[in-house]
Amino acid sequence: MLDWLTDNKIPLGNWIKSFVDFLLDNLAWFFDKFSEGLQFLIEGFVDGMLLLHPLAMIGIFAAIAWMLHRSLKLVVLIVLSLLLVINLGYWEATLQTLGLVIFSTLVCILVGVPTGIAAAHRPWLYTALRPILDLMQTIPTFVYLIPTMIMFGLGVVPGLISTVIFAIPAPIRLTYLGVSGVPTALQEAGESFGATKRQLLWKIELPHAMPTIMAGVTQCIMLSLSMVVIAAMVGAPGLGIPVLRALNTVNIAKGFEAGLAIVVVAILLDRVCKQPEGVDKDNHSRN
Repeated sequence: MLDWLTDNKIPLGNWIKSFVDFLLDNLAWFFDKFSEGLQFLIEGFVDGMLLLHPLAMIGIFAAIAWMLHRSLKLVVLIVLSLLLVINLGYWEATLQTLGLVIFSTLVCILVGVPTGIAAAHRPWLYTALRPILDLMQTIPTFVYLIPTMIMFGLGVVPGLISTVIFAIPAPIRLTYLGVSGVPTALQEAGESFGATKRQLLWKIELPHAMPTIMAGVTQCIMLSLSMVVIAAMVGAPGLGIPVLRALNTVNIAKGFEAGLAIVVVAILLDRVCKQPEGVDKDNHSRN
């Protein structure tokens, strides 16, 4: 029985390869144009940030944090942390990583949040999506790099696509959890006042689910940052490159400094994107 199983292997890998070859033979022009356009947007965004003086960028980041949270401690943390990044010599790489994370998070939000809302309203859809999401999160991330590198070449684009594939299950799952967890009493109260489905979504479901959705966004950011080093293997710029160089040369000092810069970016993005506590309390008090 065992010999029969091993002798009659299912050619799953060959099927996938044939599918990728079919895409390359028929849609190579599309992949090239898509890669060029996306790379232009990301590199243009990063170059725009690099045009400004580093201290001016730190001031912008601090102002954004103050407008969102009104926290002097957070502003001081951002200023000191980014000054440390400049001192270590990783300012440009940090902005490149920030650009990759911002674009991947935006794509995940634009696709993941509506998908999660649709899945919450249609249980059959989430039943169909769940094994796909499990697959996307459990397949080794290096596997994503092979087809994306073949289709889009080396650079930031395959790194971005691989990051999106790895991170997008988080906003889908948590958006589904938040929207499906809205109390039935709230929905019935809205319906009793004649609210339409769109009004129920925007006035009741999304406000109640917002803390959970924001948790999904924060988790998406952390997952995107965890892909920085892996994306550098296919030529994506950023803090992953010095980490890989330090690994290849067994340079402990350089590896620790680059890793510390990644930690700084992760902490700052987590603090800035976290929903203010007052907003969360206000939502629960209204509900």
